[in-house]
Amino acid sequence: MKRDEALKTLAEHREELRQRFSVKSLALFGSVVRDEATDASDVDLLVEFDRPVGLLHVIGTEQYLEKLLSVNKVDLVLKRAVLPEFKDGILAEAVNAL
Repeated sequence: MKRDEALKTLAEHREELRQRFSVKSLALFGSVVRDEATDASDVDLLVEFDRPVGLLHVIGTEQYLEKLLSVNKVDLVLKRAVLPEFKDGILAEAVNAL
């Protein structure tokens, strides 16, 4: 998956992500942003929801995004749960999608 392709697809489905999944913000990071992704790469997304959500909601959102982006694996990382030792690196390369 290419960076621009992922960002375009996510932008096209912005309203559905907000309304159906309560996504407040979504940012792409990792190998896709760096244009280092291969066919086997996952898509890393930093997410913030506009309300408290449970594990099943997070998993459902991941599954929707996998189908939407036509990839085998999406790693959805909750912004509030990023470990301090990774936070600066993730935020430095993150590209807002929503």
